[in-house]
Amino acid sequence: MSRSFRAETIKLVRRPASWLLLAIAVALALIFTYLFPYASIAGGTDGPNDDRTLPMLLPDHLVGNSLGGLPVFLGSIVLILGVLTVGGEYGWATWKTVLTQGPSRLEVYAGKLLALAAAALAVVLAIFGVGAVASVLIAAAESQPVHWPALGNLLTGIGAGWLIATMWAMLGAVLAVALRAVALPVGLGLVWMLAVQNLLAAIAAPLLDWVAQVQKGLPGPNAGSLAAALGAPGDTPGVASTVGGGQAAVVVAAYLIVFAAVGAALLRRRDIG
Repeated sequence: MSRSFRAETIKLVRRPASWLLLAIAVALALIFTYLFPYASIAGGTDGPNDDRTLPMLLPDHLVGNSLGGLPVFLGSIVLILGVLTVGGEYGWATWKTVLTQGPSRLEVYAGKLLALAAAALAVVLAIFGVGAVASVLIAAAESQPVHWPALGNLLTGIGAGWLIATMWAMLGAVLAVALRAVALPVGLGLVWMLAVQNLLAAIAAPLLDWVAQVQKGLPGPNAGSLAAALGAPGDTPGVASTVGGGQAAVVVAAYLIVFAAVGAALLRRRDIG
């Protein structure tokens, strides 16, 4: 499995799409979390982000600001990465070539999942890194003191972000295996993350109590609850305290394991052609 992990890591590093997705994630985090709110404050104009006051953009809010995009928008980028990593073997018809080299299906799949987990951590660290730089620059421009989150809170935030990002990557992987493709899994995954779960939260849940209860067991609301528990702004799409932070972490971890296990079972039993 270690050889499969190394091989999949090399493939991810050398694949231009991986770096493009990372760049998009970092750009989205920088623009919507820091650039637009600060432009509104600095320009003295009224806008949809005028409640994002200067103190919320300073380094002591780094953890919450960095986690805010992972339940929906940044999470969708990681989901696409998961689909490409696993589904690409179907699109390029390279599963048989890989498996004839010696490793079993589950060894190759496990290597892919470990590489995806490492990639998810890299995305989270990049988001935290660009957030730290942006918040320090804002503090310097506005002559504000720089106070960093406590080390324990920072590590907890990075761990929570890694958990959320890895869960979305596993969802992308299991969709790719289930549908044996790239385009359809990406489309379905994005429709679920960007449309369906937001419509459930904004429209169906306030009207139907059973939908509100079902929501508490879905991956998106639990990811949003975990981010909210660690300080993510409540006006960020997908971020809401639907359940407690502890329950949210357990549910997100459970989905991560289930997605990985279902993908393994499907890959092991089904034809790869």
